[in-house]
Amino acid sequence: MTNTLPRVRSDAGGQPRPTPAAGRAPVAAPVSRLRALDGLRLVAALMVALYHYGGRSGDISKGWGASPKKLFPATHEWFSYGCLGVQIFFVISGFVICMSGWGRPLRSFFASRVARLYPAYWAALVIVTAVFALPWVVYRTVTPSEFLVNLTMLQMPVGVHRVLGVCWTLWAELRFYALFALCVVLPGATRRRVVLFCAGWTLAAALTATAQQPFLEAVFMPEYAPFFIGGMGLYLLHRNRRDVTAWGIVAVSWAIGQHWAVVGLWHKPNPAAFSNRHASVIIAIVTLGFLLVGAVALGWFRWADWSWLTVAGALTYPFYLVHEHLGWVVVGVLHKDLHIPAPATFALTIAAMLLLAWLLNRYVERWATPLLRRALARGPAPS
Repeated sequence: MTNTLPRVRSDAGGQPRPTPAAGRAPVAAPVSRLRALDGLRLVAALMVALYHYGGRSGDISKGWGASPKKLFPATHEWFSYGCLGVQIFFVISGFVICMSGWGRPLRSFFASRVARLYPAYWAALVIVTAVFALPWVVYRTVTPSEFLVNLTMLQMPVGVHRVLGVCWTLWAELRFYALFALCVVLPGATRRRVVLFCAGWTLAAALTATAQQPFLEAVFMPEYAPFFIGGMGLYLLHRNRRDVTAWGIVAVSWAIGQHWAVVGLWHKPNPAAFSNRHASVIIAIVTLGFLLVGAVALGWFRWADWSWLTVAGALTYPFYLVHEHLGWVVVGVLHKDLHIPAPATFALTIAAMLLLAWLLNRYVERWATPLLRRALARGPAPS
């Protein structure tokens, strides 16, 4: 959800092609961007937006002035499946982080991840905190102390109120980055190390699910690990589609991942519930996510090489950060104050959040990300 895509050129079999340099060992050549993956990231973000605006009750009801169940009686249950966009994000993240960490030293990997995550995140924190502090906004703001902790992105383990509701997924991403950096990037990424990491994490997550130890659950994330691991397996297939072990990693991760998705999202039919998700639909969406990322990995979407997909990918992360809480406010202004019909308000809110995402990308990320990356990659000055 949070990643840019390294440039990757592949031969017909999905194997990156080395480019020899005179007097040097062959190194991987810069390659064309997987633009279809950019488009898929934005689709996943829009799925989450559908969920936040029309697929659940709670705070969004303050914006609408009524439960979305009443405003969207025919579609609210479909919107409720949009939360599965997060699982698709995690599969994409596993693919992209494995790709970006391959052949990269630890300092460079650390610099790229921090520079990618934090500039837009800090800007979103400031904007949401400022808007929620307005006297006419009905949503709870955080204290100055809580805001400062939120700047670290460690508010969840510290036990501090979140400024951004979606930041729980960033905490999952950070833990994945740390595990991958320690186990794969630090010793040097190879197929063998990635395979061992996937196998070890799968086993640790499965055992953690039965141990009921909060610390182990925080480290190994049994309910989310299969999606990250599945994405890494798909990257191995991108490198070599005949890798039988990688196919096994993907298959096992899909099987375990759909289980956790059903456990987390399905409940027995209840007339009082906001929605009643069907287990078969949950499984189908998880399966479709794996299949679409797999299709990109195997090169089946090479034809989708449109430049606007790159723009879509650039908007995804800032859109994801700001759309939920600021969307509540925009919905309230458009629907309750200006009396714009609910369907039009829905569409206009998404358009407004995409515009804000473009502004954040254009005026924050484009200069702050490379600046921060260079500063972190430079290292300390010699003493």
